[in-house]
Amino acid sequence: MDQPIAHEVELGETLRLRTSLKRLLPATAAVLATAAATLPAAAAPPSAAGGRHPSADGLSATIRYTEYGIPHILAKDYAGLGFGTGWAQAADQVCVLADGFVTVRGERSRHFGPDAATDGSLSSARTNLSSDLYFTGVRDAGTVERLLAQPAPAGPSREQKELMRGWAAGYNAWLRKNQVADPACAGKAWVRPVSALDVARRAYALAVVGGEGALVDSITAARPPAPGSAPGPGADPEGVAGAVRELFAERNATMGSNAVAFAGATTANGRGLLLGNPHYPWHGGRRFWQSQQTIPGELNVQGASLLGSPLVQIGFTGDVAWSHTVATGRTANLHQLALDPADPTAYLVDGRSEPMVRRTVTVPVADGEPVTRTQWWTRYGPVVTSFGGDPLPWTATTAYALHDPNAGNLRMVDSSLGLAKARSTREVAAALRRTQGLPWVNTVASDRHGGTLFTQAQVVPRITDELAERCSTPLGRTVYPATGFAVLDGSRGDCALGSDPGAVQPGIMGPDRWPLLHGAPYAENSNDSAWLANADRPLTGYERVFGDIGTERSLRTRGAVEDVAAMAGRGGLTVADLQEQQFANRVPAADLAADDVVRACPAALPGDAEACGALARWDRRMDTGSRGALLFDRFWGRLQRETTGAGRWRVPFSAADPVGTPRGLDTGAPGFATALRGAVAELRAAGIPLDAPLGEHQFVVRDGRRIPVHGGTGTGVWNMTVPVWNAAGGGYTEVRHGTSHVQAVGWDDGRCPVARTLLAYSQSSDPGSPHHADQTLLYSQERWVTARFCERDILRDPALRVVRVTQ
Repeated sequence: MDQPIAHEVELGETLRLRTSLKRLLPATAAVLATAAATLPAAAAPPSAAGGRHPSADGLSATIRYTEYGIPHILAKDYAGLGFGTGWAQAADQVCVLADGFVTVRGERSRHFGPDAATDGSLSSARTNLSSDLYFTGVRDAGTVERLLAQPAPAGPSREQKELMRGWAAGYNAWLRKNQVADPACAGKAWVRPVSALDVARRAYALAVVGGEGALVDSITAARPPAPGSAPGPGADPEGVAGAVRELFAERNATMGSNAVAFAGATTANGRGLLLGNPHYPWHGGRRFWQSQQTIPGELNVQGASLLGSPLVQIGFTGDVAWSHTVATGRTANLHQLALDPADPTAYLVDGRSEPMVRRTVTVPVADGEPVTRTQWWTRYGPVVTSFGGDPLPWTATTAYALHDPNAGNLRMVDSSLGLAKARSTREVAAALRRTQGLPWVNTVASDRHGGTLFTQAQVVPRITDELAERCSTPLGRTVYPATGFAVLDGSRGDCALGSDPGAVQPGIMGPDRWPLLHGAPYAENSNDSAWLANADRPLTGYERVFGDIGTERSLRTRGAVEDVAAMAGRGGLTVADLQEQQFANRVPAADLAADDVVRACPAALPGDAEACGALARWDRRMDTGSRGALLFDRFWGRLQRETTGAGRWRVPFSAADPVGTPRGLDTGAPGFATALRGAVAELRAAGIPLDAPLGEHQFVVRDGRRIPVHGGTGTGVWNMTVPVWNAAGGGYTEVRHGTSHVQAVGWDDGRCPVARTLLAYSQSSDPGSPHHADQTLLYSQERWVTARFCERDILRDPALRVVRVTQ
């Protein structure tokens, strides 16, 4: 058929609903299973670039919606599963998705103007023009097409290509069938059909977001020195080291997470438990979206995926559950180039001159002439002239090239598929070894047999400590030990990254080098390095590029390790204990410092009994009803700016007690009283009572209604919330990022997971959707959604709605 068809079944009465669906769904499953069994095994897959028109394929899926708009997508094969997923994602997030496809096509300047800011979801570009120059360069160079053409395992599998092809067809089918109602993009010319190549380009953008994507402005602004220019000053080692720290600290702040797995020895029934709590943006193209995806006899997984992805990325099955946390591995490095004295756009390798590759890129601009710029690329990657704002001068003698190994990685969906098909944590580890597609995350997993796993199965450059010692430039000798970010001598062929046994692409760390912890009573990560995944079994011996060892941990890590170690020691754990941990809203900074602050308050604020009393009475939690929490939060943020970490505490950090140190706030340190007085004055100037309940001044507005939000940012709260301060609006009036898709998962003696989930910002960004704020209200009230994984649970949902989508 030329037009997509959606058959929707809506049955008002519960009894009638169940009776009808009991007849419908088993028959549907049988048909799908039969169809899957009869597919020709040797059939050549269609091109992932969309070489065949989707309507010729007869793609179809059954989407069963349960409460809170969660779709359970049933299909006969991977293309059909992608089709149903693309359709359902479009129904909830068409404007956000369409905006992202404008980005990867390099067309933002054409539609939105060159000087406007991007939402930052697919790169760090500050302006649309910078974003377009980069992504148009990727498109013109055929980068993604080359990766798609690579055979697996270095390139994407047939299944991944089919999922992407189906996703594009499903998205397009939804657009043909439906009128876009979301005012963010209704009637806009930039909402248009996509190809499977567009889907692959979006996946590529996510893969490089921690490398090339983090330095887009530097890549697109790089210019060679004028002819005859005298050699200028070199890069500042301390400045570059500081910029590296800031860049990766910002990445972990905006893409952070918590996850913990508990072994069967700690649980009530001997089966594993997993709590996953990724901290991700609440707005834009890096939002999560929930679904269950099923191909009978082949795949059955439930969880969350990033928008535009055709497969669940964080989730659970009848056997395993996993989550990801943003890792400390350095996803890129620099090569310092010795330039040809006769040409600053050529560089020397073992004494031979090699010309840089010119990429001349033209970008159409709204209401203006097209903009043409040149980018400069080398065998290592693009030339960059700054890092996080600190200059890397391109002089007559020296330039710097960025190497991002994830520019050769289009395997992330294959890694997700391997996780979804694993039957145990050992199979999870084996799937990650086989696919090697995770660009910037750790994996924490548990299984129904009681197993646990932490692994930093991350694509990072193959920079061993030995290679860094042998090949670092003077700049690198300062930057690498301090940060793990290497600056290598690009003029020496013997400083090439080489290849590890078992690595599926040259120049990346092989799986034998990954930090890995298997079978521990608990395995936890809160965005620090792998060292304290379990405080009783610290991981050591890994290369510096993966992260540090024996250094101070964040307050969030310290609080998390205290909590989960105590839980594991107590034993008898259930899913309810995971739920309690998620919303405990304990403030580790307060446990370490609040008594000191209260004792020092009268001297810092003479005569201010109101402020000192508010701090003394605070319950040291970040619940919506916690009084005094906002005052401490604003004080603590100021204290970080007013004092240095080393001078903040009376007892310094000790690697022998990494969870208990540093401690004892030094209230006599310069800046303490200034921070406390500033926080009090700030709240009073905004008209906010010092002991006001947190939720009255930390909230989001949805559908004209204030929804209180709990959690906190820099004080170490597990339930991380990064809100926007707006004193004129009454406090924190929106959430930028923080707790997003949460899952607390265990297993009973049957085959159904015992799971509770929550999507903090709800399933749809369309304000007209009934699922725009429903889970946000649950989040505010610390309530959960009972996951419906097995057929009987899906059928029992009184809100069940069935949609059959076909072409």
